Amino acid sequence: MAFHGSKAIVSAMTTHCYETTGLNGAYKTANDNWYLRNIGFLDLADRVITKLGGTSPGQIEAAETYGGTQIMSAFNRAADKDAFCRSFLERVDSGALDIDEQLPGILKRAQDIAAQ
Repeated sequence: MAFHGSKAIVSAMTTHCYETTGLNGAYKTANDNWYLRNIGFLDLADRVITKLGGTSPGQIEAAETYGGTQIMSAFNRAADKDAFCRSFLERVDSGALDIDEQLPGILKRAQDIAAQ
């Protein structure tokens, strides 16, 4: 679920920053690139979820909602919204928010489960 939450964080904030910065295309590009770098991890999460018996209805959506809510709360607390967006963009572009960077322990567990 954490992987889907990460996806929601990147998607929500890149979309929000795209809209609040005058439609700066760098945010859409960053989101697309993040997705391409992380699609394999998202697929792994789905395979592990299935292997462990699936989810109850709404669990993935709840993880995505939680992730989106958390990043929007951080944005709303930021004194300088433009600086927050620029910093977020830098973190997405650098790969710092990629699943293998943000959640290495959970990734390792997912890989171990998938390999069983």
